[in-house]
Amino acid sequence: MARGIAVVTPVSHLDGVVELLESKGEVYFLENGTRHQVRELLLNNPIDTIFCNPNQQSYKIDEDLLWGTNVRVINTASTGLNHIDLEYCELVGIEIQCHKNDFELINQLPSTSELAFGLLLDLMRNITMSNNVTKRDKSWDYLPFVGQQMKDYKVGIVGYGRLGKMMVKFCRAFDAQVFIYDPYSDESNVDTLEELFDVCDAVSLHVHVTDETRHMIDYDLLSRGVKFLVNTSRGEIVNETDIIRALGECKLWGYGADVIEDEFGDPSKSPFFNLDNSKLNCIFTPHIGGMTIQGQTKAYKWSIDKL
Repeated sequence: MARGIAVVTPVSHLDGVVELLESKGEVYFLENGTRHQVRELLLNNPIDTIFCNPNQQSYKIDEDLLWGTNVRVINTASTGLNHIDLEYCELVGIEIQCHKNDFELINQLPSTSELAFGLLLDLMRNITMSNNVTKRDKSWDYLPFVGQQMKDYKVGIVGYGRLGKMMVKFCRAFDAQVFIYDPYSDESNVDTLEELFDVCDAVSLHVHVTDETRHMIDYDLLSRGVKFLVNTSRGEIVNETDIIRALGECKLWGYGADVIEDEFGDPSKSPFFNLDNSKLNCIFTPHIGGMTIQGQTKAYKWSIDKL
């Protein structure tokens, strides 16, 4: 019997991906479906596999979605897994296929670190803010947007895995002095997170969500002198209320994020979207870190080969 595959993430823009999926079985495309639509698709068709990616997903793949279906495999073209209820899947024997240990692949994918470095440069040089204000006011005044120079900055990296290492490489290429905090790496050159935030002018986050890392960036850390914070990890790593408070009190000069905490609920209710970005230096991108044509094509084809 042919495998039934529900494709619940956009793939039609990637060369060769649709054809490769169709070579693996009967494919049901619902690239931008709601939770209810995906549930109906799974219940009413002989589907045993879900092909997904968290970036375009407004719901979590959990018991409410999966109960009563024939799904036996969830194949996600990602390293992060917080869009899947892993405990439920383990309980009922659903196999999870992901890129967490696909080192040959993921070492070819610098996309998220490239975005993190871009966000940091944008914040330090007021690129987005100056663009928005200049076009809004039809003005040509540089004084409000005098920025900072990477060469004279101390940049802290939290997490020295694949993406953290790439970010270190980018920062050093611009002659920044780099400090690393990772309690599981011998490359750390500071002993505590507090020390990192005491020493550095800017910090970039590169960690997974765990009980240890959830909301670990709080008001106390943000009050220690760091001026710019970049988060391309997960929204749950930071306390969003504390970020907004630190921005409002000018303890933090800029926050650039590719993630928010409630991505799988109602993102429109994020407290960040009520901020006046002409006054506060905040940049948000909708989880596009890994979303390059080259990166997606490689990652998706690698995932499909596992089916």
